[in-house]
Amino acid sequence: MSKKLNILFIGDIVGEPGLSLLQTVLPGLIEKYEADFVIANGENSHEGHGINRSIISNLHDLGVHVITGGNHSFAKWKVFSYMKNNHEILRPLNYPKGNPGYGYGIYEIPDFDHKIGVLNLQGRTFMQAIDDPFSTADWALDRIKEETDTVFIDFHAEATAEKMALAWHLDGKAAVFVGTHTHVPTNDARILPKGMGYISDAGMTGSFDSVLGMDKNVSMKRFMLGTHQRYQIANGNNHVCAVNCVVDLETNKCKHIESIVYPSFNNSTLEE
Repeated sequence: MSKKLNILFIGDIVGEPGLSLLQTVLPGLIEKYEADFVIANGENSHEGHGINRSIISNLHDLGVHVITGGNHSFAKWKVFSYMKNNHEILRPLNYPKGNPGYGYGIYEIPDFDHKIGVLNLQGRTFMQAIDDPFSTADWALDRIKEETDTVFIDFHAEATAEKMALAWHLDGKAAVFVGTHTHVPTNDARILPKGMGYISDAGMTGSFDSVLGMDKNVSMKRFMLGTHQRYQIANGNNHVCAVNCVVDLETNKCKHIESIVYPSFNNSTLEE
């Protein structure tokens, strides 16, 4: 058995542009990074808010093992019954009891005699006043570690400070901690002192000719007029944002973590 585990995480998928691009490039990314286990955040995959059964099925067919969520996990009520029985689709664990779905799962890794725990949490700063992610994480990790010490965390949060604070709290208790929600890939991928890989935000998979994946003209009107404008999915200049991680299965520490943008951004210099 290999002593290392390659994990590929796909940042927030925003609507059809993100899904279509993944259909084309995800198999190649899995091959390039020799990914043993693939996780994707899909809470914006259906029309920019929520997810449905068809998308879940398509993502699994593409090679995604686990789909995580966030504040839009419950946007499409038709998926609730599916969330109750499908352990491969997660939503943040720290929503109050009574909501459908699972906040963590423990999964077999194909071709490995080893399991991985995936934990989905959501922040509270500038977001809904749900349950405490810190104590929820502690509770969940105690249970996950009854079966495996290899843990991947998707923390869906607005405030970078909250992401960093929870990461420091959990360093040494999980292998990888990836932030999601803000849709902007950050350049701070690093390994914390006790061995946990960390990045503040994986970014989004979708149109960057946009404001966070949404039509830029509608978004501008929201700010300029101060009134509600109906969001529309943008298209054009589509990119996959992802994170590649390598975990040592003997120590359960992250040995490598890097941000991926595909195709890479190439417009940082204005051509005359």
